[in-house]
Amino acid sequence: MERIVSRRTLLRATGAAGIVGLAGCSSGGENTTTDTTTSGNDGGTGTTGTTTRGETMTGGNSMKIGVLQPVSGDLKYYGQQALWGFYSGLAYKGDTDPIGKAATGNYTATVGDVDFELVVRDTKFSADTAQSKATDLVKNEEVDMLFGLTSSGAAGRVIQTVAGPTDTPLMTGPAASAGLTSNSDTCNNNVFRASENTAMDARSGGKYVAQQNDVSSVYLFGADYSFGHAVVENYKKVLQDNGVDIVGEKYVPQGYSEWDGLLKNAEDAGADGVVGGFTVATLPQMFTSYLQGDYSYTVFGGFATQITNNVVGQTLQKVLGKPLTKEKLQQTGLGPFTTRYHWNQYDNDINSSFVDTYTKAYGVVPDLFTSGTFTAASAIVQAVQESGSTDGAAVAEALRGMTVTDTPKGKNGYEFQKYNNQARSAMTVADVVPTTDEYKDSWGAPVMPSDPVATIAKDKTTIPADAPGMGCSL
Repeated sequence: MERIVSRRTLLRATGAAGIVGLAGCSSGGENTTTDTTTSGNDGGTGTTGTTTRGETMTGGNSMKIGVLQPVSGDLKYYGQQALWGFYSGLAYKGDTDPIGKAATGNYTATVGDVDFELVVRDTKFSADTAQSKATDLVKNEEVDMLFGLTSSGAAGRVIQTVAGPTDTPLMTGPAASAGLTSNSDTCNNNVFRASENTAMDARSGGKYVAQQNDVSSVYLFGADYSFGHAVVENYKKVLQDNGVDIVGEKYVPQGYSEWDGLLKNAEDAGADGVVGGFTVATLPQMFTSYLQGDYSYTVFGGFATQITNNVVGQTLQKVLGKPLTKEKLQQTGLGPFTTRYHWNQYDNDINSSFVDTYTKAYGVVPDLFTSGTFTAASAIVQAVQESGSTDGAAVAEALRGMTVTDTPKGKNGYEFQKYNNQARSAMTVADVVPTTDEYKDSWGAPVMPSDPVATIAKDKTTIPADAPGMGCSL
């Protein structure tokens, strides 16, 4: 336990003011995913209160995890599905029902003879708030480990100002900027990510489009912050490596809506395809202008979560008429799209159990971020069991290079790379299809991903250790 005592003593000695000194190094509120909604069940079955540490394992019979996710405001669905995935991973490992409430507070999940005490704090999708909450969790709550962060800006801030200086293990996710596990300023021996990232989107979907579709020239659009830049940079590299010409790049602010001129610029530049690196703040406006215009190129990128599919689906219904059909959708030029995970992309017993349990608990099917956070929980439990310890340092050591046994992508579906602690996993490519009657109530959007068009194996999806874009070497 000496290592934990020393890092907590360090944090108390430096204090919050010492940590805030680096606040200007990262911008706040940067989203790293592809959309949001506010639907879902917010009632729950989680227990509250604290646990008492026992003597069975090294470090005690409980592990205290500080959880940082946005659980309020317009983007709370990001945090909800991240938490629901994590809770489902713990429930699967413990053969219990998942915690039902995605809200701040203390919750306990028991796996075997170990209690995982979860201290959930609301980041409000703000880097400043995330840093403050993380500081409190380490300094005052004395957590053994941190989990979470949906904003890449917030994740980078917490890595640089809290997790790194105090030597506190952090399992980050679903923050998706590839730089978190490839840039030297955020790469850290104690920072792990099971969740998929923007480089994985590009290395799977971008390569598929370049090799399987008739696309030879692409125009790249992205939001003007870390997530958008990561999307553009990673797609640019992958597409150029596969012989595709990049005929233009353009970054716009979040929420940008004047798309007619920009989309015409892509047409005039001779683009066969367009990539949009945006979240729900911008992507629906871009899709609406594209669908209402007359463009010869296709639009591809990452498959979004429920809210963007809902907005895009409603726009498709207005433009194409009801009911939507596969034939109508094939004429739009939308897709195919990469998906990090959706409920219908993997056929295995673990995923079937996950989908069933998750849908019953939360009223919706598992969404884009949930497999990564399920696997984060599964990996932490596996690390405790393999190390025989709940001590943060011992758990981190067990995570390094781990092949995670129980994941929604199948047995041994995720593997932490030793050179940067990023988990590699398979990715799929899917078309946009009308939502089937089976998922009408549990998906809540007019369109959904098709069955997989292609599956890219996990050894092909991540940035290799010797690639020019890999600045991490642990």
